[in-house]
Amino acid sequence: MVNKRNPSRTPAARERRRPAPKGAATRSARPAPAGPRLPNGVEPVYGVHSVEALLARPSASETIRTLWVQQGDAERRLHELMAQAQSVGIPVEFMVREQLDAAASGGNHQGIMALCPPIEPASEQTLWWRLDDWKAEQAPLFLVLDGVTDPHNLGACLRNADAAGAHGIIAPKDRSATLNATVRKVASGAAEAVPVYQVTNLARTLTTLQEKGVWVLGMAGEAESMLYDIDLTGPCALVMGAEGKGMRRLTRERCDQWAKLPMAGEVSSLNVSVAAGITLFEAVRQRR
Repeated sequence: MVNKRNPSRTPAARERRRPAPKGAATRSARPAPAGPRLPNGVEPVYGVHSVEALLARPSASETIRTLWVQQGDAERRLHELMAQAQSVGIPVEFMVREQLDAAASGGNHQGIMALCPPIEPASEQTLWWRLDDWKAEQAPLFLVLDGVTDPHNLGACLRNADAAGAHGIIAPKDRSATLNATVRKVASGAAEAVPVYQVTNLARTLTTLQEKGVWVLGMAGEAESMLYDIDLTGPCALVMGAEGKGMRRLTRERCDQWAKLPMAGEVSSLNVSVAAGITLFEAVRQRR
């Protein structure tokens, strides 16, 4: 019997008001596609410029296991990169945008992602072997990063180092950013080109560099000498500290000399990657 006075008390009405079981899907809240499971032993390198730089390397077929491309407009927009990958035997698979979003952990993948083996940092012993058997035409030029933990800064420093022709980045194993997908995205191919030497004791490493004839210059805002007054034409290692904290005490004590950038405005310091780029290219200018 229908309750004419209060239709909301009818069995049908009560059934409509009853909450859906916990975890049940509804038409208004359709779950997004789950992110694809990454194969073991690979990590994503995403973004058009990053993937383009990887494909341009002679070892592209060995570096890239699979290329993931977003379905739809990206297929047409990225046709040339897809053809380039397939020409060297790299398989191409198509994914929906939500799947790439999940694999990139929300990063801006721009519709393309390369699955690559992780980059292994070079060892301290490799650095010494390279210095003892130096074959490059120019004198050694290294960028030393003390306490740089932001992957975006490490990626930008790698890009600067590659553009300046530096021979590597030296960083401690602790209190340093790792060579992850974010670093590779920001570096736009430089992470595969510039070796990163991870060392156990940075202060001891700087001492060994000095013993091998490398001049160690620390960049510090309180220094008396300007960068442009320092001779950077010989073997040198340019030391940059973390933004804010700067270099650690033991690192400072191992430097042969300190220098600073001229700061004419209100700000007292620059982002570490910006300061590193200015310093590296001053060395480039002097060496031309």
